Amino acid sequence: MNQIGRGFGGIPDVVKNLIILNVIVFITTKFLFPQYYDMLAMHFILNDKFEPFQIVTHMFMHSKYGFAHIFFNMFSLWMFGSVLEQVWGPKRFLSFYLIAGLGSIGLFTLTNYLQWLHITNNFSFEQIQAIKDAVLTVDGGYRYHLIEGYDRGQVENAIRLYFGQVVGASGAIYGVLVAFGMLFPNTELMLIFFPVPIKAKYFIPILIVIELFLGVNSFKWDNIAHFAHLGGALFGFIMVKIWNRNRNRFY
Repeated sequence: MNQIGRGFGGIPDVVKNLIILNVIVFITTKFLFPQYYDMLAMHFILNDKFEPFQIVTHMFMHSKYGFAHIFFNMFSLWMFGSVLEQVWGPKRFLSFYLIAGLGSIGLFTLTNYLQWLHITNNFSFEQIQAIKDAVLTVDGGYRYHLIEGYDRGQVENAIRLYFGQVVGASGAIYGVLVAFGMLFPNTELMLIFFPVPIKAKYFIPILIVIELFLGVNSFKWDNIAHFAHLGGALFGFIMVKIWNRNRNRFY
C-alpha cells in the first residue's frame, strides 16, 4: 500500500515528462502552429496524406476542439501511470506505454483497412476514386457524387474511413488502465463521471465491454476510435501477462 500512496502523491519522471510533452504538442498544434495538426495526425494508410512518422506523432496529439480530451488522458496517465512507474521503474513503464500506444494504432489501422476492403470489394477503380475525391464541407460533412447502385450509408462509411484522422494518447492510456486493473484488482476507484467506489477488477472489464460494443456498432454520432482503445488494452493485457507469469498481484 505504501507504493500506491507514493504513486498518487507525486509524479515520477517518465509520467511527468510524458504529460509535459503532450501539453507542449497540444499547445503547439492548437495555438502556435495549427498547420502542423493535419501533418502529425494519423491518417488512413491508403490516404495520400499518410506518413509513417504519424504512427508515433499521433500519440502525443489531442483534439483541437476543446480541452476535455487532453485533460482526461493526462489525468488518467498521472493517476494510474504514476503507480505503475513506481512498481516497474521508468524504463519498463516507458516501454510499456509506447508498445501499448503502437499496438493501439496497429489494431485500429487493421480494422479500418479490413472495413475498407469489405465496403469497396466490388467497387471499380473509378468508384473508389470518386470516394477519394469527396470534399469536406463547412459543417463537417462531405460532398460527393453518390455511386450508382450502392447504398448511401455504405459510401459515407468508406469516405469516413478514407479521410479519418486519429489523435491522442488514449490507446496507451487504455493499456495503462488494464495493467493497473491486473496488478491492483481490489483497489477501489472513485471516478469523476461515476462518483461511486468500484474495484478496478470490475470497472476495467466493464469499460472494455462498452468500448467493444461501441466499436462494433460504429454509430454515426460517435467519432471515437474505439478499436484504438481496445488495441491498447489488448497489448497492455498481453504485456502484463508475459511480465508477471511468476509474480503475484500487488493488491
